Amino acid sequence: MSGRWRRVTGDEAVTEDAPASVEVGGEWIGVFRVGGALYAMEDVCPHAFAKLSEGWVEGEEVECLLHAALFHIPTGKCLRGPANRDLKTYEVRVEDGFVCVRV
Repeated sequence: MSGRWRRVTGDEAVTEDAPASVEVGGEWIGVFRVGGALYAMEDVCPHAFAKLSEGWVEGEEVECLLHAALFHIPTGKCLRGPANRDLKTYEVRVEDGFVCVRV
């Protein structure tokens, strides 16, 4: 996968209870911690503008707070509508205490 690694937030800023929302190059990216692992995906629900990082996270799933669309965090797969497409995901790594995302 090509792309540039970008530091987006501190590693300690992302917890299982508090995902992070960051803007990189005009795109909103949600950074989630699930079972100790970090994942990054589009942070805007494709059905209506709502940040998924502000939704309800349970296990590996996040539910949009507006209309209950459901997504699988590790893969971005849409599990339930009204959204009608999967979300883009991004590679994540931790470097010197910072979460980095390949964009």
